[in-house]
Amino acid sequence: MTMPHPPAPGPADLSYEPWKGEAAALAGAAAAGRRAAVWIRSLPAPPAPTPARAWLVGDLAGAVEHAMAALDPQDCDHTDAHGRAVDGEGGVDPVTKSTLAVVPCVVADAAWLTVDQQVRLLAITSAVTGAARVLAHDPDTALRHDLLARLCVVLDHAARPDGAG
Repeated sequence: MTMPHPPAPGPADLSYEPWKGEAAALAGAAAAGRRAAVWIRSLPAPPAPTPARAWLVGDLAGAVEHAMAALDPQDCDHTDAHGRAVDGEGGVDPVTKSTLAVVPCVVADAAWLTVDQQVRLLAITSAVTGAARVLAHDPDTALRHDLLARLCVVLDHAARPDGAG
């Protein structure tokens, strides 16, 4: 004899309780993303206009700002109604993730930037990508143990004004 199993709850059946400090952590992340985007937009221009420069101050700056504002602990790893594992995205859409992923290639083409500026761009995109992943993998730990806040500190350090220690 087989026992029927009750259906797994669907997304509409699950309630969501925000973690303590969630709103403040997400607001802080969005602010850090805005500061990083401002720094990216302030990068010096090359002697002659290049597509890489336009992409950096346009698409990349926008992707950093958008990703940090879109972070969502509800978009975490979970099991679907059929028991299959589903990877969460931490609130960051595939187009934004794709933009962040090509930064190493674009930085290699940005010879007019100093090595420090190039490294800081890589650190910024790594911190943004990491923020989404840490929320997707374990939002409770990310928020309760300040993992998201620590990534925002890295983001702020990388986006400090040029010449600041």
